Amino acid sequence: MTSSTAPKPIHVTEQDKIRLQKLISAAQRENDFRDDLSSLSAELVRATVVDSAKIPKDVVTMNTRVTLIDLDTSERLTFVLVFPEYANPDEGRFSILAPIGSGVLGYRTGDEFEWEVPAGKRRFKVARVSRQPEASGRTRP
Repeated sequence: MTSSTAPKPIHVTEQDKIRLQKLISAAQRENDFRDDLSSLSAELVRATVVDSAKIPKDVVTMNTRVTLIDLDTSERLTFVLVFPEYANPDEGRFSILAPIGSGVLGYRTGDEFEWEVPAGKRRFKVARVSRQPEASGRTRP
């Protein structure tokens, strides 16, 4: 996270943390540890781990549909946060390794955050979490 103030707490499910740590470990084994993985790793270190059944329904988890508002432009961006192998920006599926993907993980509706994206530092607000697998009792393998 790139912010001059202390970042808000974030929450991740135990299942998501395990899968994301495996993704990071695989890259390290292949000597492919990039900035995107470094950012994700830092977010996982500071995250509070919550059981999937107990995660609040307005928290952005993997496979969640989220709407963000860019606080500088007022533009809205809606996407599903997915693992890299399922990413397809044209279909609204953004990778956790995309700058905005690792930036939004664990935040709740109403939270504001700053994140470094290719165009520079941007400020976002989580406007809506409209579909979270855990809220409907679904979890992923």
